[in-house]
Amino acid sequence: MSGNEKITQELCKESEMKDGEMREFVIEGSSILLVKSNGTFSAVGNKCSHYGAPLSKGFLAGDRVRCPWHGACFNVKTGDIEEYPGLDSLPCFKVTVENGSVHIATNKKTLENAKRVKAMCRHTASNRSIVAIIGAGPAALVCAETLRQEGYSGKIVMVTRESHLPYDRPKLSKAMNAKAEDLYLRPKEFYSQHDIEVWTEKEAVSVNTDEARVKFRNGSFLQYSQLLIATGSRPRELQCPGSTLRNVFYLRSPEDATAVSKEATGKNVVIMGSSFIGMEVAAFLLDKANSVSVIGKSSVPFQAVLGDQIGTLAMKLLQEHGVNFYMRTEARELHGENGQVKEVRLRNGTVLPADVVLAGIGVVPVTNFLKGSRIAVDARGAIYVDQFMRTSVPDVFAAGDVVSFPLSMMEGHRANIGHWQMAHSHGRIAALNMLNKHIPVNSVPFFWTSLLGKSIRYAGFGEGYTEIIMKGALEEMKFLAFYLKDDIVVAVSSMNFDPTVSQVAEAILSGRKITKTEVMDNYIELISS
Repeated sequence: MSGNEKITQELCKESEMKDGEMREFVIEGSSILLVKSNGTFSAVGNKCSHYGAPLSKGFLAGDRVRCPWHGACFNVKTGDIEEYPGLDSLPCFKVTVENGSVHIATNKKTLENAKRVKAMCRHTASNRSIVAIIGAGPAALVCAETLRQEGYSGKIVMVTRESHLPYDRPKLSKAMNAKAEDLYLRPKEFYSQHDIEVWTEKEAVSVNTDEARVKFRNGSFLQYSQLLIATGSRPRELQCPGSTLRNVFYLRSPEDATAVSKEATGKNVVIMGSSFIGMEVAAFLLDKANSVSVIGKSSVPFQAVLGDQIGTLAMKLLQEHGVNFYMRTEARELHGENGQVKEVRLRNGTVLPADVVLAGIGVVPVTNFLKGSRIAVDARGAIYVDQFMRTSVPDVFAAGDVVSFPLSMMEGHRANIGHWQMAHSHGRIAALNMLNKHIPVNSVPFFWTSLLGKSIRYAGFGEGYTEIIMKGALEEMKFLAFYLKDDIVVAVSSMNFDPTVSQVAEAILSGRKITKTEVMDNYIELISS
């Protein structure tokens, strides 16, 4: 069968599906999602373009389906991606209803393409404007792609201090031995095909907004018409004695991940920090290193974000696989021999053998190159932006981990959120407002972590929560946790309870206030009503 040969197939009887129902069908080996919404049938690819999750297991809200794993959203009429993570849209199929039967019409080529790249324009010589993008993370890439999708035909230059094209950074702590090229979000040809220039190994050292010019460490300059700053964050550095010894690592790049994975094999590893980076690295290394020890200031891992009970569960999960935990303490000194780390001495007097040390003690925004500029930053160095991702300087935008922005679900309360999903969303909004679309950022934070094949999903903004209501069975690793502030749900986390986190994300996005009473009375059906 040729790729363009027409395929027509009956899927089901019209009466078999209820309004608001989704079903998976397999045609020629490809998974299709059939949706009945407001009496109308539509069909799109069933695999999320991010990591391939089955959207039929997700949550349908009107004409959009939200992925059960990581919260990406797609329009079920067009297949277009509407919320992130991920870059691509879904294939869309023609659906007809004849004599009470639902039919789909397509071809093999369309079926085989689980992802669809939106149409993009190219650079035209007549458009002499330049959008400069400092950084090459998801905010930068989505901004560049959105500009081309929306018809911007000027020059786009993305500049990064790293030697790599944009890559899947969350995998650095989950698959530390992966090759950098295998993490790339787009192949090299993609950028030339769409006239997106990527300058690697070029570090910005200053921005002169009066002259609309970026200066680089090698002394060169880049003139811009509009600028996006998407430099992300960098690991917070250790301050204790011995922190500059060899084999003391931070996790920022594929080279860092590769080095830690290589040096840790068969050795004693000490991880400073018991939040997401530290715990994921510990899970990855526990069957490769001779020993893995985690040091944390809190009583249990994830305590500030996920709470005591989930933190205890995560700690026990890793302890059962041989990971040692030293909580409510921190390193006093790193001791070495011949310039290489050998021991970590804790404030509580414990001495740990250490051939490799990884510090995951937080991050700080990469904005040191903005000193002396008119771009306003807060006390931590995060760039102030408004709901349109505009900075204090006209034609200068910022997005991703590097910004302090008004979070819509918190009535405009400013937040600095280092989530992969949120950076994508920021990039899109920045691009749209570079083009004067006047569209505000309106996205519910969504993140995930994975430990030994067990995934925890989280949606919302739980900072300052005052109460956690647990549902399900922690000991069976099947639970829901609702985080409340003033008796209103501000966030939710789960394990093996899909697609509830996606349901709550949609409820929060719609402006609905989920109360403590609702959670206590009926914690599963409440969002669907």
